[in-house]
Amino acid sequence: MLPAYGMGELLNTAELLASELVTNAYRHTKGPAFLRLRGLGGLDAEPRSGVRVTVWDTDPHVPSPFDKPPARSGSPGAGQGQGQVEQVDERSLGGRGLLLVQEWADRWGGCLLGDDLFGRGGKLLWFELESRSAADVKAVA
Repeated sequence: MLPAYGMGELLNTAELLASELVTNAYRHTKGPAFLRLRGLGGLDAEPRSGVRVTVWDTDPHVPSPFDKPPARSGSPGAGQGQGQVEQVDERSLGGRGLLLVQEWADRWGGCLLGDDLFGRGGKLLWFELESRSAADVKAVA
């Protein structure tokens, strides 16, 4: 889908990070999960090109550091004030998914959802990847 919208350079990273969040939803929750892709254009006043990937699941636990205010990779708050994903034993076969999201996404965050009419509640974890061409244009401007 991303190449069809001129964002083919984001495909591999988006697939990797989305698979990490979906895998966590599958492994750590007992209810359904949902994945959504949305273009960044129109999400805020700042014109951007890229994609936001959101994963919803029914578990109300928002893992650290996604339980903190949204962070931006490479920003002073990311990785310090925003919190860090717990370090994993280097011999472990798992436990690095959220660290990958934290390191590779341009922005990331999460939020707890209250109970809705259908009693689902749960949480949302999300990340954003900006098209490098759009980021380069903003840096020059």
